[in-house]
Amino acid sequence: MAARIPERFISDLLARIDIVELIDGFVPLKKMGKDFKACCPFHEEKTPSFTVSQVKQFYHCFGCGAHGTAIGFLLEYERMGFREAGEGLAKRAGMTIPVEAQEAAPAVNDSLPKLLDVLEKANKYYQRQLREHPQAQLAVDYLKNRGLTGEIAARFGLGFAPDAWDGLLRAVGTDSGQQQALFQAGLVIKKDTGGYYDRFRARVMFPIHDYRGRIVGFGGRIIAAGEPKYLNSPETPLFHKGRELYGLFGARDAIKREQRVLVVEGYMDVVALAQFDIDYAVAALGTATTRDHVERLFRHAPEVVFCFDGDRAGREAAWRALENVLPSLHDGRQVSFLFLPDGEDPDSLVRKEGAAAFGARVRAAQSLPDYVFQTLCARVDLGRLDGRARLIEIAKPLFKDLAPGAFTSLMVSRLAELSRMDRAEVERLLTGKPLPTKTTTGRGGRGVTRRSLVSSAVGLLLQHPELVRHVPALVPLRTLDVPGIPLFLTLCELLQQEPNLTTGAI
Repeated sequence: MAARIPERFISDLLARIDIVELIDGFVPLKKMGKDFKACCPFHEEKTPSFTVSQVKQFYHCFGCGAHGTAIGFLLEYERMGFREAGEGLAKRAGMTIPVEAQEAAPAVNDSLPKLLDVLEKANKYYQRQLREHPQAQLAVDYLKNRGLTGEIAARFGLGFAPDAWDGLLRAVGTDSGQQQALFQAGLVIKKDTGGYYDRFRARVMFPIHDYRGRIVGFGGRIIAAGEPKYLNSPETPLFHKGRELYGLFGARDAIKREQRVLVVEGYMDVVALAQFDIDYAVAALGTATTRDHVERLFRHAPEVVFCFDGDRAGREAAWRALENVLPSLHDGRQVSFLFLPDGEDPDSLVRKEGAAAFGARVRAAQSLPDYVFQTLCARVDLGRLDGRARLIEIAKPLFKDLAPGAFTSLMVSRLAELSRMDRAEVERLLTGKPLPTKTTTGRGGRGVTRRSLVSSAVGLLLQHPELVRHVPALVPLRTLDVPGIPLFLTLCELLQQEPNLTTGAI
């Protein structure tokens, strides 16, 4: 893990960056009053509700709630990591991140450029073999038989790993340093007797890109008979299966256009769907969908559609995905499930019925609430009193991680309706106390949470830091046993020490 950027440096950096100038380079802003506005880049809207304050050095969308500083904008809009965003802003401001922080990073980070370099060289090697190697016709025939065109193969950068033990080693591992980098990148395997041999052999190769478009690993599909049919790169300093999604980098614009992302089970499905202009699909890489996957997907679109085979294995995989996605289901996010006919996968079905019909299936996918209650109700007899009691019991594990809000409230109401019980009693049985929900008071009926006096005071200081001069002596407040007082005192002390801080800097 890289060393932290000093907080003082971040504060100075944000003070030098003009957030209006930064965001205007990505989203054209129009001055309206003392602030600047635009249609929000994080959700679809026709009337601008995205506001950028030059005074507070802060952005906020009154439509979807997105908000943050200059660093926060780069994190969300450009999908950068925190350190990368900090380094980019520092370069923009003519500043250098303190040397001691950089030197404190673990040595493994020094090898990352080498790993990226050999992965890029390996990608070029695999692509060249698909064009030139004597065995390449086997791969070309396989791709043609799967119905892929040369254009779509080139678009996804497909390649070919020949059936040789040292093809990549001879092409890229020209010295011990390169061989070691190939090993760290997961492209070769170390022999017990010394030396290395190629991991991928006799396979069609699919390069895997991270959120920045860098090649961080590969997936290989065997051409002839053999096991495993699909082979992915192992975990490396660059590649983590629980975080990366095949096809996400290339599908970003299509996902934004569609306002949904389709999650399928294999990279061949992603490629085949893209050939039929269903280009908003991604795939997990040999692992179940994780919380990291889900959070990353929701940064790109408000709706995630999971596509599974309709058989027992597909249903079990769907339920695992459901369990991982529930904690991430805040208001405004939607999840649906698409189960395909027996014997079909996205690749075969889109070729059989066409893009329009397949797209209609995606749009008509079963909503998560319907899937949850349909599955739970199938396990009990709702005609029996003890069956309805069991429904509450088996629902408990799913409800315990739901975030407070309208979605949770509606789910509880539906559970109460199915069990024929009073809603308050259902809440008590699920959690031992009423579930927290948002009120619906406020302008325009928008859900808001009632705020305490201390919370309101903190909010005022955040929005108007200059008000700290009106705060009386802090000593008497330290004896109060009131929620929020420690935060209020900390904020006051910060502003008394640094009275020129903006909202964004705070």
